[in-house]
Formats: sequence, structure tokens, C-alpha cells
Amino acid sequence: MPSYPALSRPRPGPRRRTLLAGAAGATGAVLLTGCSDAASGDRDGSSAAAERLRARAARDSAALLRRYDAVLAAHAPLAARLRPLRDEVARHEEAFADGERHTPAPSASARRAAAQAPVDRDAKEALRSLARAERELARRREKQLLDAPGELARLLAAVAAAGAAHAFLLTENDRGDGERDDK
Repeated sequence: MPSYPALSRPRPGPRRRTLLAGAAGATGAVLLTGCSDAASGDRDGSSAAAERLRARAARDSAALLRRYDAVLAAHAPLAARLRPLRDEVARHEEAFADGERHTPAPSASARRAAAQAPVDRDAKEALRSLARAERELARRREKQLLDAPGELARLLAAVAAAGAAHAFLLTENDRGDGERDDK
């Protein structure tokens, strides 16, 4: 094994460790400032706009939960597949309702969506319909998190990601080799 000669003189300028430590410190400060509610004057995320956003998210989760219940009622054989997703949507509703165990009234858009989308007789189409509802709600939540204070934005982001995962799981058996949903 060849022996490499040691550098006899140090290189000019700061060391790599120094640069990385400085960059990490600066990035951390930016991230803390960017995610902080202190900049908006809303330390606990309880502003009226945030409360309206939280209430709407709870209503939207409640409407999605009703869609899951309708599909489960119409297609009992899907229970094993849908029950874990439905239970997670119920936890999302509870998280947005701030731990209160009540079912808020659905928003106008959620009522319209539920009225326009009765449960299909075909189980595969019912699953696709649920997947579309999950995807649509995830996209709306992604947009809403831009206006949300830190803690609520993190919750919206997590629930939006879960919704996207639900949409994938609901349609994963429909995909053939090489098929993609993002066309």
C-alpha cells in the first residue's frame, strides 16, 4: 500500500470544520426565525386566522371521515384495508379539533364534495374516489400551511403527507408496471 506524504504546510483560509460549523449555526438561526411564531407576534398560534384555519381543517377531516364511513358501509369486504386509514383520519380530525371530541359541521366545500360523490357500487371505483378526495385535501392543506403559524403549519404538513400516502395506498393495486400517478 503506497504511503501518501503529509502536507507540510497548512492551506490558506478557514478550515472545512469551521465553515461547516458557521453554516450550521447560520442555517439554524434562519430556520428558527423562519419557523417561529414570534416574528408574527403570535406566540401560541391562537390568532383568529389560525383558529379559523384549524376549524376548517377539522371540518374537512370530518367530511373525509364520513366518506370513509360511507364506503365502509357500502363495501364491507374493504374493511380490513380501509379501517387503519379511517382511524388515522379520525385522529387527524381530533388533532385539528385541538383534542376536543366533537364532530364540527362540515365546510360548504366538504358538504358539496360529499353530496356530489355518492359511493360507487364498484369497490375499485369507490377506492379511487376516496383516493381522489385524499389527494385533493392534501393539496389544499399544502397551500394552507403557507399561511399557518409554526405549530399548525407542521400539523398541516404532516397530515397532508399522510393524505398523500393514503391516496397511494388506496390505489396501489391499480398500478401496473411502469404506471405513474403524476402524469
